[in-house]
Amino acid sequence: MTEVLIRAAYASVVEDDEDEMLFIGFAEGEDEEEPYCLFRQPLAGGPIWFEVSSDEFGAEDAVANILRDRKGITIHIAPAAQAQLGWASSIAVRIGPECEDAENALTALAEMFGPLYSVND
Repeated sequence: MTEVLIRAAYASVVEDDEDEMLFIGFAEGEDEEEPYCLFRQPLAGGPIWFEVSSDEFGAEDAVANILRDRKGITIHIAPAAQAQLGWASSIAVRIGPECEDAENALTALAEMFGPLYSVND
């Protein structure tokens, strides 16, 4: 069962050369109060930080796997990280055709997670 649902209107991929970090995000809107999820990883590789709607609900190595289907993605949370993410076991991100920059973000996410990212059409 998916316990958190984000209806993404925006997606983004940002390489921050100053901090040497890669950010991939999906958000319902532009207001900081609207639901979002964010992935962060050093550009050189390493642990991936994942958060949902607040840095208070985030952790390193929180993602067990990501499944992409025709509706969007489902992020399965590793059992050891569920407490840090409000006891959620999965996060669904619904991505419609109107979601800005979705394909770029999905491609970057697939590269970031490698074999932990799968597609089920």
